[in-house]
Amino acid sequence: MSLEDFSINVGVNPVDAVESVAFANEWSFERPGEDELAVLVQGVWTDYSVSFSWMAEFEALHVACAFDMRVPDARLIETMRLMSMINEQMLFGHFDLWLQDGSVMFRHAMPLAGGAEANDQQIECLLASALNACERYYQAFQYVVWAGRSAGEALDNVLFDTVGEA
Repeated sequence: MSLEDFSINVGVNPVDAVESVAFANEWSFERPGEDELAVLVQGVWTDYSVSFSWMAEFEALHVACAFDMRVPDARLIETMRLMSMINEQMLFGHFDLWLQDGSVMFRHAMPLAGGAEANDQQIECLLASALNACERYYQAFQYVVWAGRSAGEALDNVLFDTVGEA
């Protein structure tokens, strides 16, 4: 029996739960469709456009976090090299480069197979992991795209841990 022979019976749309969490946290959000929710989040380095999508055919809640950066053609290869180096370090999710418009985004999906329901803590964790990844690596993308640095130089310049307080 193949996977296509199974019918997916999902009663709860997890985007409803995301909307409840967004409302409770007073996040600015928009619901463009039944299976989508868009949240605008202010970060330290830039604003992030976060989209949650329920993908019923995969029984997964997908999150995509994009920031306003367009990679020019001359920096595509080095940006892809940087993403490869970053993605090696990621436990959850990954960065993608959309070649159609040169935008960079973080993507992750939370499987909810068998009718599992997402709770508030899982939704907040999904959003936090997306935002933390973007905040951690945003400057590395800036170094590569706008300062013309290599991927290795960019990571060396932004990945360090500070000790104490100033």
